[in-house]
Amino acid sequence: MLSLDPSGPEWDCPLGSKDLEDEGPWGGGSGLPPTGCFPGSWRQDVGLDCKGSPEGTEARAWTVYYYSLLQSCLQQAGLPETQDRSQAPRTGCPGAEVTLCVLGSPSTFLPVLLEGGVQSPGNMLLCLSPAWLMKVPAPGQPGEAALLVSKAVSFHPGGLTFLDDFVPPRRATYFLAGLGLGPSRGREAAELARDLTCPTGASAELARLLEDRLLTRQLLAQQGGVAVPATLAFTYKPPGLLRGGDSSPGLRLVELSGKEGQETLVKEEVEAFLRSEALGDVLQVAVKLSGWRWRGRQALRLHPRAELGAVVNTVLALLEKLEEEESVLVEAVYPPVQLPCSDGPSPGPGLAVRICAVVCRTQGDRPLLSKVVCGVGRGDRPLRHHNSLPRTLEAALTAMLALEAGLSAEQRGGRRAHTDFLGVDFALTAAGGMLTPVALELNGGLCLEACGALEGLWAAPRLGLAADEAAAAPLVETMLRRSARCLMEGKQLLVVGAGGVSKKFVWEAARDYGLQLHLVESDPNHFASQLVQTFIHFDMTEHRRDEENARLLAELVRARGLKLDGCFSYWDDCLVLTALLCQELGLPCSPPAAMRLAKKKSLTQLHLLRHHGPPWPAPSLHAVPCCPLESEADVERAVHQVPLPGVMKLEFGAGAVGVRLVEDAPQCHEHFSRITRDLQGEADHPGIGLGWGNAMLLMEFVEGTEHDVDLVLFGGRLLAAFVSDNGPTRLPGFTETAACMPTGLAPEQEAQMVQAAFRCCLGCGLLDGVFNVELKLTGAGPRLIEINPRMGGFYLRDWILELYGVDLLLAAVMVACGLRPALPTRPRARGHLMGVMCLVSQHLQALSSTASRETLQALHDRGLLRLNLLEEALVPGEYEEPYCSVACAGSSPTEARLRLLGLCQGLGIDGPSYPVAHFLSHFK
Repeated sequence: MLSLDPSGPEWDCPLGSKDLEDEGPWGGGSGLPPTGCFPGSWRQDVGLDCKGSPEGTEARAWTVYYYSLLQSCLQQAGLPETQDRSQAPRTGCPGAEVTLCVLGSPSTFLPVLLEGGVQSPGNMLLCLSPAWLMKVPAPGQPGEAALLVSKAVSFHPGGLTFLDDFVPPRRATYFLAGLGLGPSRGREAAELARDLTCPTGASAELARLLEDRLLTRQLLAQQGGVAVPATLAFTYKPPGLLRGGDSSPGLRLVELSGKEGQETLVKEEVEAFLRSEALGDVLQVAVKLSGWRWRGRQALRLHPRAELGAVVNTVLALLEKLEEEESVLVEAVYPPVQLPCSDGPSPGPGLAVRICAVVCRTQGDRPLLSKVVCGVGRGDRPLRHHNSLPRTLEAALTAMLALEAGLSAEQRGGRRAHTDFLGVDFALTAAGGMLTPVALELNGGLCLEACGALEGLWAAPRLGLAADEAAAAPLVETMLRRSARCLMEGKQLLVVGAGGVSKKFVWEAARDYGLQLHLVESDPNHFASQLVQTFIHFDMTEHRRDEENARLLAELVRARGLKLDGCFSYWDDCLVLTALLCQELGLPCSPPAAMRLAKKKSLTQLHLLRHHGPPWPAPSLHAVPCCPLESEADVERAVHQVPLPGVMKLEFGAGAVGVRLVEDAPQCHEHFSRITRDLQGEADHPGIGLGWGNAMLLMEFVEGTEHDVDLVLFGGRLLAAFVSDNGPTRLPGFTETAACMPTGLAPEQEAQMVQAAFRCCLGCGLLDGVFNVELKLTGAGPRLIEINPRMGGFYLRDWILELYGVDLLLAAVMVACGLRPALPTRPRARGHLMGVMCLVSQHLQALSSTASRETLQALHDRGLLRLNLLEEALVPGEYEEPYCSVACAGSSPTEARLRLLGLCQGLGIDGPSYPVAHFLSHFK
């Protein structure tokens, strides 16, 4: 509702249709668009016609109108005019590229379009006419259609826009339409959005529900615990979602059997409502219509609360206009908040405050409040989006996005239809000496437009509005995420090596993404053999025979008739074999030579030490002196070449097994002899790389903090990077103890780490894939520990997905299929995670009692901790890997650290021999 000054003049709107005001140009209506609305100069001779889809006079006029509206918006934002390059059609790779398509008003969606141009250049497309789009039946998916884009305005960084034709048309991977009624474009947009194979961010069916004031108020009051205006509703044949619902305090539903003969009932209900305590001190009520037809239109009258007869007469008059599933609302009009003035009390009317919040769906179908703005206007007239000025307002709000969870695909307008963003309107009123936000309604675009108006102000940079605070940023991230799923659904992938319990997420995620997996695995009884389309049992444990095995596997794949889109591995032992197999099958992958370089640790460092550039700075700056060790003679030679103290480790090792700090020559010889004796082959410690042999290396020990950098590369370009911090290890061993994400490094240090990791990957020839790079930040800059040419292990994939909404597994399989991963350019962490590793040697008693697997899982399920299980059994041993990671979340590193420390103390993980506070000390 509105916020009005009760002492001011009464404002009302006659009930005739000529006074039904439409707040948005895509809200419906008919006839020709307004003329002469846009002062400014831009080219008029642009190619707005779409070949093969001629428009009538009225439709053509609307297309011209929206093109002029776009130019006006760009002009006011200080951005260049759209360039027409439709005479040279774009060719592209139809069906293999992200295509985010918006059909709607440029003024409403400009924040989304500009943000999309930054996060996915050239892939955010605005269609100014339904004729620029067409639906074609989708093979093998009865009743569904693919959406093709023939013409659009494409958005690029810096606000650059181009009018483009696409030959052949681009296949949409995400569709967002401005929806409305009327014989004009709203109905065409609704029909285009129905039953698509690509994800859609809205549908007419969902919009009917979400923009029904009565339904959404009931939803917010009952499920969200949000204050709504005291409301009396007369409903005529209400929708099923309203029938039988319990009324909330202050929200009274009266179901009518007909529209006539209701005088007695209406009078009784109105009289009881006007006398009810739910209205509090309210002096005025408003009477208005509610329902899809009235979206964005105001047909209301204001009455003093004491005028029972006038309120009843207005309700009866509006009842005549009702159609099925519509309502007449009698609701409270709250007095406005009196904003302080520097010159003392103002003699004029008070100022009304209307709050707009934009809520976006994020990873895991969770709502994220992305922006709140405050509209301020005169208190003696209705406060709407287009007659108020947006201002910043800090607030913590909760919004509900769960309404559609119980709806069928038909009720949603298609199985791919979801509501990916909401506008939530609040009025700010003063009651009992406190400011109270009262939820008024949900909308599909007006709040987004208000936020865009604020962000587009010339003064925005001076107000401290950073680029990553754009209201549309989370929405564009969701568009990209859903597009990636669309592109990958049904893809056929060969997985080489199944891995252990820590990789169980792969099979769950593959099912969720609709991937068709075929597995090659040495263990014929591996649990994953039952979770894939095809299982190929093949002994791959002897990796000195990888080239021969790659040829044999390629023959098996061809013999089985597998039509593969890609082949990949996340298991250390199988990375070189996978690259060789991809080469045999002609599938995308980094070169086998690059994989060999990265796989052998001494080879990585020695190669990079010789890599002096250009361009500067060269990877050699980050490499560390080392010597390979295969015999006692090599050890003797190495101690004279590598400064001590040093670090000895297995050439092909994983999980820090057998890694040790050595301070002098005797320690080097002793450790070499021990490893040579204890870890000779795969059977001695499965899964750490002994299938490659047990050769070792000695490298210089460098002081500094340790960090992981997880990179996504495509075509030699860096698409994303995530930096995490590691706690101090328990010397002389190097088993990980603790970690924190996002990094606590200063921005320039974080950039140094990312660039060092990127240059080291390029220096080894790793151009395509998801890679994990371990580095130390020293006083002289980043130094490389090692490159893992696969996605990060342990907890890293889970943490990045939780904090940033980016799935490294999905990125890896996209690269494996030759597709550029659909990733946001600047993913923002939604909080902080801090965790510690549990070791069987240190925590056997706790892991068998207070911190048992069942206890940890129960705490994980309640959201009190984040558990990542890395091993299946509690088996102690001299050479061990962590059993599990236990982490806590917080809005700040301090909050996460304190929660984790308290949890570890309570569960018995913290102790004198495993001082968790010390391991977390790096993260202060």
